[in-house]
Amino acid sequence: MSDYFGKEIFKLGFGLMRLPKLESGEINIEETCEMVDKFIAAGGTYFDTAYVYEGSEVATKAALVDRYPRESYTLASKINAWMQCTDEASAKQQFYTSLERTGAGYFDYYLLHSLQRNNYKKYDEYHLWDFVKEQKANGLIRYYGFSFHSDPALLDELLTLHPDVDFIQLQINYADWENPGVASRECYEIARKHGVSVTVMEPVKGGALANPSDKVKEEFLKADPNASFASWAIRFAASLDGIITVLSGMSNIAQVEDNLSYMKDFRPLGENELTVIENVRKILLADESIKCTACRYCVEGCPMNIAIPEIFAVKNSETRKPSADGGKAAYESAVEGKGRASDCIECEQCRDACPQHLPISNILKSCLPMEE
Repeated sequence: MSDYFGKEIFKLGFGLMRLPKLESGEINIEETCEMVDKFIAAGGTYFDTAYVYEGSEVATKAALVDRYPRESYTLASKINAWMQCTDEASAKQQFYTSLERTGAGYFDYYLLHSLQRNNYKKYDEYHLWDFVKEQKANGLIRYYGFSFHSDPALLDELLTLHPDVDFIQLQINYADWENPGVASRECYEIARKHGVSVTVMEPVKGGALANPSDKVKEEFLKADPNASFASWAIRFAASLDGIITVLSGMSNIAQVEDNLSYMKDFRPLGENELTVIENVRKILLADESIKCTACRYCVEGCPMNIAIPEIFAVKNSETRKPSADGGKAAYESAVEGKGRASDCIECEQCRDACPQHLPISNILKSCLPMEE
């Protein structure tokens, strides 16, 4: 591999978006502490949170910042111009609030969050590029970049306009490598063309690649019956040149232990393993499941409070293995106390917010039979 910024960093990063929850819905700090301990003991250093990850920054303080010397880890957070803010002042306040919540003193990595065609101009309108650079000059940010969920042409434009970014964060996984809606390969190649290092998000596609279809499982088990399905996905992303670290949104101790089992002494995929990945990719072309990663960005501004990720999860379950009642019982449980698919008013707020660019309103219509 070539020399690049971040080459020496432990190739597994700890994503703090999907932390374990108590029955009350609050983050389980005790379990999170144990997860952090195992990660650091194995050599992990890179932790990733964001202002809009509910409860995450506070949990980061409790489980990481208050318990470890500041120089023993690196912390990333993000500023968002289109969620949980109304104007330039409230957007910039996210940075100071994040510093207060985490108690970290400074951020090693700081990103403009989730740039897409429908929101990237907000970051210019609110002068957030300059604001982040100012904080870097003030010593409150060590490295700055942006996370990206859009087309290759826009990425090329942004990197041309902002050649001083230290790194970018891209959605990269074997399922989306040639997916035109995500364009993992093309976006990755553009980043490398500009000489920019990459942190990887969604390597397991919101957990979907940790529990793939039966046909995919058969292909992987035939190749290596001892390897977890998640390991194939994370090692695929980590094997690419120019990768700083691969973020895994770990939700329990078992996931941490599994990830560390193959990333502590990371070994890139070999030619035979890459052939297996290519075979799996062909299987996925026929997969009709909804490509939702349960990031919940669509829920944030839904005027009907529709349980979109939960409904899609039930629909996918029915697609893979139909139940006797057509998913009706699981559906009712999923929407309890929340909006139903039939409540959709087609305002398309969800589609604009979706990093996967899913036609959510149309998909919800296909879920209506589960209400009947």
